[in-house]
Amino acid sequence: QVQLVESGGGLVQAGGSLRLSCVASGRIFSNYAMAWFRQAPGKEREFLAVIGWSGANTYYGDSVKGRSTISRDSAKNLVNLQMNSLNAEDTANYYCGAQPFLGVLPTRPSQYTYWGQGTRVTVSS
Repeated sequence: QVQLVESGGGLVQAGGSLRLSCVASGRIFSNYAMAWFRQAPGKEREFLAVIGWSGANTYYGDSVKGRSTISRDSAKNLVNLQMNSLNAEDTANYYCGAQPFLGVLPTRPSQYTYWGQGTRVTVSS
């Protein structure tokens, strides 16, 4: 089983920035997507960003498009999510997901097999 561990969450001021990291270990597959999702109380898990195995293909959700960047370091099995201009609606638990894929990058939670335990982000004002 693939292990995913997120880090980088914490308390941040509104308007500030943060960088989340996800490290994969265990059984690693070659052709897979890695993605970031978040979930706040009373809300469904929301897609944020996804990156393909080569790092060339990326796709962003509307809530973070234009202010976030997903990147990948394959040598370290590391995926980062840089988020800027944070606001109160960004407060949530952030999860890293991984999924072997063929074709279009998956963007729905139900399409992902492996998940980390999450890291909490709280935006204060």
